[in-house]
Amino acid sequence: MQGTQWHRYAPTHLGVACAVRVSVLGEIDGRRSDVANAAKAKGTAWESAVTAYFREHHNPEAHRNVQMGAKDIGDVAGYYLHATELKAEKTITLSDYIAQANREAVHAGQPFGCAVVKRRMKGVADGYVVRDLRTDVRLLNRLRDMEGALQSFAPAAYAELDRLHREAA
Repeated sequence: MQGTQWHRYAPTHLGVACAVRVSVLGEIDGRRSDVANAAKAKGTAWESAVTAYFREHHNPEAHRNVQMGAKDIGDVAGYYLHATELKAEKTITLSDYIAQANREAVHAGQPFGCAVVKRRMKGVADGYVVRDLRTDVRLLNRLRDMEGALQSFAPAAYAELDRLHREAA
């Protein structure tokens, strides 16, 4: 059995009750760094799962990025034309996620930013990809223009690709 449980125990020598984590193995640990490490582990697991999904269904070269602090370029590279900010949190704050993804798109030299947000109690394929309306309109305008160019210059290739993608839906 994995996981931890929170328990309240007797007041400390300062007279303040403390909440501590008690692991299933019986270890007691009230250090804040362990709480942060648990959240980080959850985020890392989500990043790894999304990267694996991208590799299987989108781009075999997708990979997790090294974090760069103020000049971060997104959590995963290889989501075509996007800097991705991946989030697996209990409380979802879309505006913060999108602002961060858009900043990271600039740092990464990508035209679009998006947040990939874990949907509670669901698998990777059921996660949410979120962007602001401005970014979405820019993306769809690009798609429209590129499809129009392909249709004009290579109509047979356009028809075949259109058929394949409609079948996939």
